[in-house]
Amino acid sequence: MNHSTNVTTGSLKVPDGTLYYEVRGQGPLVALVGAPMDARAFAPLADLLAAEHTVLTTDPRGINRSTLNDPEQDSTPELRADDLSRLLTHLNAGEAAVFGSSGGAVTALAFAIAHPGQAHTVIAHEPPLDELLADRAQLHAQTEDFIATYLAGDVIGAWAKFMVTANIQLPEGALEMMYGGERDPQQVADERRWFAHEIRGTTHWRPDLDALRSVRTRIVIGIGEDSTGELCDRTSTALAAELGIDPAIFPGGHIAFADDPKAFVPRLREVLRALPRD
Repeated sequence: MNHSTNVTTGSLKVPDGTLYYEVRGQGPLVALVGAPMDARAFAPLADLLAAEHTVLTTDPRGINRSTLNDPEQDSTPELRADDLSRLLTHLNAGEAAVFGSSGGAVTALAFAIAHPGQAHTVIAHEPPLDELLADRAQLHAQTEDFIATYLAGDVIGAWAKFMVTANIQLPEGALEMMYGGERDPQQVADERRWFAHEIRGTTHWRPDLDALRSVRTRIVIGIGEDSTGELCDRTSTALAAELGIDPAIFPGGHIAFADDPKAFVPRLREVLRALPRD
């Protein structure tokens, strides 16, 4: 993290909990949205953008510092979209650009539909919209299988099944290194919430395509150049085709914004500059 970047933290009460957020930089507002990734994952990218933008990052509902009155409440794209709307209203910074990745891209699309007046641009980077694919029934069955595997206590087995469903190839032994041994309790809690209460609602969500085609908000579908053949490449390509737009290609893979933000940010800046602000 660039420690010269001044970060303001805050919390916002919502009807069913409290949202944690961070703001840094100055200039036109950009919101960086994840699910389940929280504000920490976006911090390096936010620091890079802060030279020319006010940057909002947040922990999604029920994740890390964003607490719910009912911790067992399911997370849906619509609820997360309403959270983002409340945060933008709270900041009173005018129309925003929204960059959402993975589950956060689904949040961003739901936000564009429900709150079209609050964003001039929505960039949905690799949304896992299984409902747009012909093999969605098989994908949903595989999702139920790895959820059940996780809840039965087989963490590495669940992640292995997830990677098969997502068609993501990892080096041998990577899962054991990432998810074996002693782990941070907050990471485990957030992981459990994702498996038990978030991924089903995210991957089963079907966007209102007519609404996305007609909103004034400019919709951009982003795909990583290294994601070819992965599930989110397929879902993103399908969505772009449904909307009649060409996807924007970004460097890296599914979470390149976190893996290599310095390589990712020039392309994000380019896409932001190319889009209309009125």
